[in-house]
Amino acid sequence: MTLDWQAGRGWLHAGGKRLEWGAWGPGPDTAPSIVLLHEGLGCLGLWRDFPQRLAAATGFGVFAWSRAGYGQSDPADLPRTIDYMTREAVDVLPQVLDAMGFWRGVLMGHSDGATIAAEYAGRVADHRVRGLVLMAPHFFCESMGLESISEARRAFDSGGLRERMARWHRDADHTFRGWNDAWLNPDFAAWNVAEVIDYLRVPALAIQGRQDQYGTLAQIDALETRSYAPVETLILDDCRHAPHQEQPEAVLEGVAAFTARLERIEAEVVPTG
Repeated sequence: MTLDWQAGRGWLHAGGKRLEWGAWGPGPDTAPSIVLLHEGLGCLGLWRDFPQRLAAATGFGVFAWSRAGYGQSDPADLPRTIDYMTREAVDVLPQVLDAMGFWRGVLMGHSDGATIAAEYAGRVADHRVRGLVLMAPHFFCESMGLESISEARRAFDSGGLRERMARWHRDADHTFRGWNDAWLNPDFAAWNVAEVIDYLRVPALAIQGRQDQYGTLAQIDALETRSYAPVETLILDDCRHAPHQEQPEAVLEGVAAFTARLERIEAEVVPTG
């Protein structure tokens, strides 16, 4: 059953879990949609006012939800496997898109969410997806990123990060451990899903802060080098891992321009004679 977009908030079932969702702007029956996929410690609420501003800037409807283990959604099954992002892309995201009534639009992810979006586009044949916006994506492990994840564990154990997360997640320990334990699993150092880039067939906008503490521009370079489809980049100075929070105006402007170009392509009439 398709959810009631006009309600603005509610619950859906996907992957055997009850998940919270939010929607802004026009529904998928009247306009294209931007589907937001949050980061490894994010959730629906932590997008704050960005979805509303994104809908206003683009004219697209915007849909977001908390994956299992995040926000107020059902807990995830722990420990997470090394391929948890692939499983989310292949097993859960299709159910979410069907539940929201996704008809045509863009997947826009941040960090883990960007990886899940790229994996979906590279592994699942879905003509409804017309483009990707990937903020701080990761396709392979980097030592500096793992060091930052270790620092996050220390910040959580000391109490400050745990307290901040408790404002947004029903079980901060469950949320943090599910993400942090997976990334710090010794086997994760060899994790690499860059092969999905080879199968992308829709345009992508890649956004990254030049001072991102979790990944270098090598991630963006891999996307530009390997993608068959066009890739645009927006590299932001004085910006770390959360471009939509640290440089929101630049991100909104970049995404609005990107979606406008996609709409022009969509409306283009190709001569037949």
